[in-house]
Formats: sequence, C-alpha cells, structure tokens
Amino acid sequence: MAALLVYRRRMSIPAAECIALEDRFGAHNYHPLPVVISKGEGAWVTDVDGGRYLDFLSAYSALNFGHSHPALVEVAKKQLDRLTLTSRAFHNDLLGLFCKELAELVGLDRVLPMNSGAEAVESAIKVSRAYGYRVRDIPNGQAQIVVAGGNFHGRTTTIISFSDDEVAKADFGPYTPGFVTVPYGDIDAMRQALAQPNVVGFLVEPVQGEAGVVVPPVGYLQAARDACTASGALLIADEIQSGLGRTGTTLACEHEGVTPDVLLLGKALGGGIVPLSAVVTHDEVLGVLRPGEHGSTFGGNPFAVAIGREVIAMLRTGEFQRASTQLGAHLHQRLHHEAPGTVERVQGIGLWAGIVLKESAGPARARCEQLLSLGLLAKETHETTVRLAPPLMISQQDLDYGIDLVLQALA
Repeated sequence: MAALLVYRRRMSIPAAECIALEDRFGAHNYHPLPVVISKGEGAWVTDVDGGRYLDFLSAYSALNFGHSHPALVEVAKKQLDRLTLTSRAFHNDLLGLFCKELAELVGLDRVLPMNSGAEAVESAIKVSRAYGYRVRDIPNGQAQIVVAGGNFHGRTTTIISFSDDEVAKADFGPYTPGFVTVPYGDIDAMRQALAQPNVVGFLVEPVQGEAGVVVPPVGYLQAARDACTASGALLIADEIQSGLGRTGTTLACEHEGVTPDVLLLGKALGGGIVPLSAVVTHDEVLGVLRPGEHGSTFGGNPFAVAIGREVIAMLRTGEFQRASTQLGAHLHQRLHHEAPGTVERVQGIGLWAGIVLKESAGPARARCEQLLSLGLLAKETHETTVRLAPPLMISQQDLDYGIDLVLQALA
C-alpha cells in the first residue's frame, strides 16, 4: 500500500520535471509549447501546477466535442467493463453496427476501420491502386495518384514521398513513386493531370489544415468531382481534420454538394478518447479487397467503435454542425474586423481559422507562446500562421474571451 501511495504521488510531478523527463527519454520529433496538461473538461484544461487554459486547438480537431464529453466518457467506461479487443480474427458485436451507421451518416456504402489518420490514407492508396488494376485494367505497377501541393496527409514513408514539406521529407528517402503533384486550387492543372493515362485517383483535402486552414476557390471540389467522373479516377477526400462538424457541415465536401468516391475520417471520430479512423467508399471500391491483403489488429476494436458510434449519434443531431456554423461566423467576423496591423489575412471556414501574420510581425511561435502566458492554447504552422480550432461545444462567452486574448497577443 505504501508503494502504491508513493506511485500515485509521483503521478503529479512538477512541470519542469515532466518536460525534462520527456526531453531525456523521448524522441525529439515534436516541439511542444512549455505547458504540462493534467486535466481537461469541455473547452478548458488544467496544468500540473493548477493553471487553467482555454483550448483553441482541440488536438488538431480530434477534440471537436471537447475534453471529457460526458456522453463519450460514459460509453467508454461501460465498454471498458465489457470488451476492448478481439482482433479481426473474430467478430465483435459492435463493428457491424459502427460500419452501418458511419456509412449512412456520410451517404456511402462500406467502411474499413483503422486507427490513425495516416493509416487511413495509406489504406486508401492501396485500395485505389487495386481498384485501378482490378476494375479499370490499368497495367500492373503503373498506377498514378494526383495530389495537391501544400498537402498534409501524415508522415509515413509513402505519404512524405508526395509532400513538399522538407521538414517532414528531408533525409527519409528513397521515396515511393506513383504520385503527381498539382497546385492546390488550380482547376486547370488538376483537370490536365487527371486526364493522363493510368491515373487511379485524386487525393485532396477539401480544406488544407496544416497549410494554414486554406480554403480552395469556390467550385474547386465540384470541378474535381466532374474531372474524376470523366476520367474514371477516384475522388479521395481526406476529411481527417475537416470532417465531422469542423467546417459547419458533417463533411467539408458538402459545401459544394460533392460526394467523394473514397472518404477518409479520423481524429474526432474517436471522440478525443481513442485513435479511430476509417476509409468509407462505394461498394465497388472497398469491394476489391480480399482476406489477408490488408488489416490491423486494433482496427475496428470494440472499445474504439463503441465511442465512434456515440460520435455518430451526436453528429446525427446536427447540434455540433450548427454550433460550428454560428460560432464560426462570429469568430471570423471578429477576426476580420478587429485584427491588428500585424495580420496579413484571416482564412478558414466554420469554427476553424488560420491567422497569417505579416513578415514584420515575427514568427507565429512567439505569438503562441504569448497566448500561452495569457491562458490560451493555440499552435503555429509554417512559422507564419496561428491556427485556431476551438471545440465545437464552446460557449460564445468563452469564445469571445478567447478571441479577446488572441487579439491582445497579436497587437
């Protein structure tokens, strides 16, 4: 008992020691802001020293429903007492229901559950190539996938092969072939690339999150849909960040009335509790997979899909999409009208914004550090942009308080 009490006391160690331990024993593949969070509820988190912070990042949209949402926590606790893992060697009693409900939510037919977002992207690449070879009779080994410049789809070896982010890419070659890059938002370049032989798909983010919450020109997604239909290529929409309410609709593609052939979801699908991603397609696309060709021990595990089913139920109400629309309009109205002279422009959609700073304003990291000192969590991207993505359940009072802090830090 004494040893257990000592262990529990050691779970609350000072912030400096937490950071020092992570620095000493952890890989240095992240550069986090110097805060050590120990508790979260709703839109607020508390650090190990008792300081409170308003979360304006939401774990890159994984926390769309806030920290410790009561309905999601209740489902997770109940499932922990029942069953957490079977592997895919056996059926479990929740996977079929999850697949049915997710397919119905997004208007598609079939679901491949995975864990991380990058796994969903890798899965989509494999499936799209197999579809090209097995359905469209493209010569084996010749499949090409068109991608957009400025993309972020993950950091696996294949995915960085078509990234133009040298921080993620340099020194990790040789790179995987089979990808053609066109400028994001350039309809003509996209059409020309899709008209080339052996193109099996166009992998695109409806909104580029890591690039700074970049929204493409109106009509871009519809043009992509039309070009893919004309060429036979699959429209592969990566909605891992933009999906599940973040932009004011269940999917960002809905803003142009577009249905992709392959939809990638993740982050918020796990309710901020567990990694859960999915590839969702028409029947004939995922129908190309055969037993043993693809899999994941934890993909579709009952613990994750129990939470995922509750996420789907919450989204079916429309409550979070409406909140994102209404609060997002308020966020953008204030930022556009009240932004100080350090701001070059504000971009984004729904409850999601990228504040691009003028070069003279200095690095965005410094502004995020200042926000941290004021009690707000946000994160920079590409040195020039401050990203904001508050939880969709945030109150307008808290949202306005956060915006006040943002404007103060940017002045």
